[in-house]
Amino acid sequence: MGDITGFLKVKRKEAGNRPVNERIHDFSEVEQILNSEDRMLQASRCMDCGIPFCHWGCPVDNLIPEWNDLLYRGNWKGAWERLYSTNNFPEITGRICPAPCEHACVLNINQEPVTIRENEVAIAERAFSEDYIRPEPPAERSGKKVAVIGSGPAGLAAADLLNKAGHYVTLYEKDEKAGGLMRFGIPDFKLSKAVIDRRLDIMVQEGLNLVTGVTAGRDISARELLATYDAVCIAIGSGKPRDLNIEGRELKGIHFAMDFLSRQNRINSGYDPSDLRELCATGKKVLVIGGGDTGSDCIGTAIRQKAARVTQIEILPKPPESRTPDNPWPFFGKILKTSTSHEEGCERHWSLSTVRFTGNGNVAGAEVEEVKWEQNGTRYTMNPVPDSRRIIEADLVLLAMGFVHPVIEGLVSELGIELSERNNIRTNGSLQTNIPGVFAAGDSVSGASLVVHAIASGRKVAKEIDRYLRRG
Repeated sequence: MGDITGFLKVKRKEAGNRPVNERIHDFSEVEQILNSEDRMLQASRCMDCGIPFCHWGCPVDNLIPEWNDLLYRGNWKGAWERLYSTNNFPEITGRICPAPCEHACVLNINQEPVTIRENEVAIAERAFSEDYIRPEPPAERSGKKVAVIGSGPAGLAAADLLNKAGHYVTLYEKDEKAGGLMRFGIPDFKLSKAVIDRRLDIMVQEGLNLVTGVTAGRDISARELLATYDAVCIAIGSGKPRDLNIEGRELKGIHFAMDFLSRQNRINSGYDPSDLRELCATGKKVLVIGGGDTGSDCIGTAIRQKAARVTQIEILPKPPESRTPDNPWPFFGKILKTSTSHEEGCERHWSLSTVRFTGNGNVAGAEVEEVKWEQNGTRYTMNPVPDSRRIIEADLVLLAMGFVHPVIEGLVSELGIELSERNNIRTNGSLQTNIPGVFAAGDSVSGASLVVHAIASGRKVAKEIDRYLRRG
């Protein structure tokens, strides 16, 4: 390493976020940028670990110590080349990844990990600004044709590598623009859509055929796909949201989180001409059910829409402030997470189960009760706390409880693809389904997960498809 004692001399310094009283009035990215000199100093904190646990913790196997060393030495181009060798879209993961690498960093033993995620996005942005990233179409084409269904992170990664390998790749997206939930699910204040468009422009210039507004299995049949392409990759994500089938669910004003988030993203991009007040939080008491990242995104969006009040509830118990003995380093820390949206103002409650919705035509509130979680061996049971029921007033309820499996109706059912016991697409070790020439990747196989896991899966399926095509 350039400075073996850098971590002793330089303290962790984050770029920080825009002031709350400024950022809640727009949808621009919240995170700020650290100057190049400070960023290089932060890279100097990366130790020459005998075992790079950060590398072990990264789903795409980023060579973190190597590009941190190059960054510290001021070799930004070299750092970019090393970073890009394992990750198709570091400008995206550097913005929205929860950084399991930092949880695994040796310096996290003292809660002072290297700013790996911020270093990553800084390298990527420098690469774009310095024109290190240019379209590089393949020198020759194989003559094989591949259809990739779904343009989320898994589909984009698979399409990118397959195109670079020289195959003719057509990427199908059901929405009006590519990007999947990165475009229509993740708010602009976390990920500007200009970042996605910039990358897509390069991929198209490299020869990718991008087709939007087409739903495979409806606008183009499974039979036509199999007849037209030498291989098909299904990367449709885990799009079936978890519902809450309780009394009052039919009341107006209760919506899935993704419907709420995607509408705002479309408005920001000028795509949604409709004015559905039902899906707007302005002046309303908003209840977000679900304590994960999607729920947090709903909070930040509702605040920017000038909600009267925002409350978030979670059925699980409140996480600890620091690691517990059964959650040691270098594993991902299961600790309390306070997002930038939480900082902007909301009430948070844990160990609350929703019993029913109240209202007359329109939702007026949710009756909840406290629950107590008890461990019996490796199993946990949830028991209601007597006399703990109460009403939380709300005239807009957002269900942010995750996703259960991919949408089965349409392409998956038409192809007759085998499913797992959780209704995810079943694949073998090569990510091939029971249908010859049909592969699957990302959340449609694993269930809902992180963007970085989807990219890793997309990279793996691309290699398997390339191997399959070259054998044929």
